[in-house]
Amino acid sequence: PYKCDLCDYASTRKSTLNSHKLIHTCEKPYKCDMCDYATALTQNLESHKLVHTGEKHYKCDRCDYATRFKHNLNTHKLIHTVEKAYKCDTCDYATTRKQSFKSHKLIHTGEKPYKCDTCDYATTLKQSLISHKMIHTGEKPY
Repeated sequence: PYKCDLCDYASTRKSTLNSHKLIHTCEKPYKCDMCDYATALTQNLESHKLVHTGEKHYKCDRCDYATRFKHNLNTHKLIHTVEKAYKCDTCDYATTRKQSFKSHKLIHTGEKPYKCDTCDYATTLKQSLISHKMIHTGEKPY
């Protein structure tokens, strides 16, 4: 019954609609007390705070995997339930994810496609390059 007058969003709760409307105003009333992060949604702030604490509330019930984010756990759980379509022909590695398989293959080839444009650093993982570049920019990792 509660509809946004600026887009097609609808909700059964007025409070949820009010939170949604903050997206349109770019208002970010929820602020992290440990850094400059701010958000329109309280649940985003709660997830963000885990970056500072390192806590991993979402745990797999079939193995020791744990993560800070629910969507990461949902993706992880696929390894226990889905046929692993991507199988390495060099070792026993198998995965459900194409990108993970592509990254894995680089272990065998020794190729490091992600290169720093400031120094000679190179890596097999994009995220590692992003973290590395912080030493040149002075940014602090989460």
